[in-house]
Parts: sequence; structure tokens; C-alpha cells
Amino acid sequence: MAKFENDLVKGSVAKQLILFSLPILFSNLIQTLYSVADMIIVGQFCGAASMSGVNIGSQITFVITNMVFGLSVGVTVLIGQYLGSNNRKAIKETIGTLFSSLTILAVILTALMLILQTPLLKLIQTPKESFSEAKIYFFITTLGNFFIFGYNALSAVMRGMGDSKNPLIFVLIACVTNIILDLILVAIFKMGAAGAAIATVVSQGLSMVLCIFYLMRNNFIFDFSRESLKINKKRLSMILKIGVPSSVQNVATGASFLFLTTLVNTIGYEASAAVGAVGKLNGFAILPAVAMSSAISAMVAQNLGAGREDRAKKTTAVGIGISISISVVIFAFVSFFPEWCMRAFTSEAPVINCGVEYIKAFKYDYLIVPLYSALTDCL
Repeated sequence: MAKFENDLVKGSVAKQLILFSLPILFSNLIQTLYSVADMIIVGQFCGAASMSGVNIGSQITFVITNMVFGLSVGVTVLIGQYLGSNNRKAIKETIGTLFSSLTILAVILTALMLILQTPLLKLIQTPKESFSEAKIYFFITTLGNFFIFGYNALSAVMRGMGDSKNPLIFVLIACVTNIILDLILVAIFKMGAAGAAIATVVSQGLSMVLCIFYLMRNNFIFDFSRESLKINKKRLSMILKIGVPSSVQNVATGASFLFLTTLVNTIGYEASAAVGAVGKLNGFAILPAVAMSSAISAMVAQNLGAGREDRAKKTTAVGIGISISISVVIFAFVSFFPEWCMRAFTSEAPVINCGVEYIKAFKYDYLIVPLYSALTDCL
């Protein structure tokens, strides 16, 4: 067994969930800091128009990222089940199929997005003040699709094998790189949304490369050879069967926010910037629920693979309880300090005022997400 594999069918359920979910939480927290750092630094040094551009450009790529993450959930579940039943051959075939199919999908989507970038930005009513900034941010981050796909695939595989710690290390290094590049390109060289996009793509690429090197040096079950990258129709069918529903759900969520962005864009770039800032805040607020959901998925998969249905049910119940408890605290915080939350992104009064009103209405979502995320991932 490689040192990053972890048996999740033994020991205290609550302890296993917490220990396994914490690295996922911190990893997701750091990944969220990518776009939040972009938004804060651009907002503080380049103003609301650039801030709006980053928000609009990132909303479109967010839909693509959500789709990949949804498909990756299927892989985490499958690998967890195969690991629980000690089916090493199926694990190798699933990993090879995932890497090859996502590479093909990344190439296709990148080409389509580059061709359709201007029509898409016009379709969502991008304000003229921020159109050029949104376009350059969208263009550069689209070129980095391969890194987004690659890192999400590798993380899904490692979570399925019981490892949630090492992805945290890689993404931490990448986040520090992103913030440093943001400060250099945006704060010093005043490159606006373009600088933020370059910083994001470079840091995402770094996290993927570090992950691959680590796996190759530490007895990883998959050897990354050309022969191993064949697409197995049976494994692909299983990945799609489990991953597509989650992917569609995630895409629908991302599309709903994109629709909201379209409506707000008709009001003006200041409102667009405010909604973008609250969106980044929301990214932080739901992280505990998302992390616990990922932990529940991995643990339930391994326990079902090992024939421990009773433990799988207990894992779901305990995980939901922990997740709801944390979300209630977050709900209380944003309820009492909405203005403070907005001031972290900008000092412009119109943006702050719009953001505070949005937070007051949106905060109730934090009470629903824990239950919804955990149950949909388990189903």
C-alpha cells in the first residue's frame, strides 16, 4: 500500500470524518483564496471596473470548474469502493480512463470557450466599463483549463484512496505563489485583471505538476505510461453514471449564479463588483459543508466496498450533524457583520452598500447547503 492510501473502514466515525475532512477544508479554503486574492488585490489597487471584470470572467470559468469537480466525485466514489474491496486492477483502469477522457474534454472545451468568449460576454450583459478586463481575464484563465482539469482529477483520485493531506500541501504552495504574483503583477505593475489571471493560471499549473511528481516518486498505483492511459469503456460508463448527475447539479448551480450575474450587469459595474465580492465570501462560507461532503463520500464509498453498510449510514448521519453545526456559526457571523465582510474587498461605498443588501438576503443559503451537499453526494 502506498503511504498516501488510508483505510477508512475502521475506528471512530466522527474522528475519521473530522481528521479526513480538515485537510480537504483547508485545501478548498486555499483554492478559494486564489480567486478571492484576485478580487481583493484588484479591488484595492485597480478599482471597481477591474474588480467587475474579474468577477464576470471568473463566473464563466466557475461553471466549467464545477462540471469537472462533479465528474471527479464519481471517481472518488469508484476508487473508494475498489480500494475497500481491494480491486487494484479496477483502480488502475479507472484512473487511466479519467485522465485520458478529461484531457480530451479539456481540449474541446478550451477551443469552444476561446471561439465563443466575446459572444458569451455580450450575452451576459457585461458592462462596457469592465468588458475589456472581463475579456482578458476570461481568455487567460481559459488557457489554463488543462491545469484545472488535471488538478481536480488528481485530487479526486487521492481522496478516493484515503489521502486528503498531500493535496493540501500542493495547493498551499500554489496559493502562496498566486498571492505573490498578484502583488507583483497587479499591485506593482498595475496589470489589472490580466495580472490576476496570469497569477491564477501559473499557480494552478504548479499545484498539478507538484502533485504528479509526488505521486510518481511515492509508489503510486498508476504509472502515467502511455499504455495505462487507455480509455476503458466499462470504467468510463461507471464514472459517467455516478459523476454526471453530480456534474449536472454543479453546472446548474454555476449557471444560476451566471444568470444572476447577467441580471446584475444590467444595473452597472458597481453592482457587478458587489455581487462578485459576495460570491467570493459565499465561496468561503460553504467550504466546511463542501469539505465534510467530500469526506462523507470517500468514507461511505470505502465502507460500502468493504460491505460495512451500517458504518456507511452512521458516517452520513454524523457528517451532516457536524456540517450543520458549523454552518449555523457562519450564518450568525455574516448576519451580524455584513459590512465588515464587504470592507475586506473594497472601500468604495456604493459597492459596499450593494453587497450588504445582497448578503442580508443570501445568508439563509448557508443553513441549507450542509444537508443538500451531503445527501446529494451520497446519493
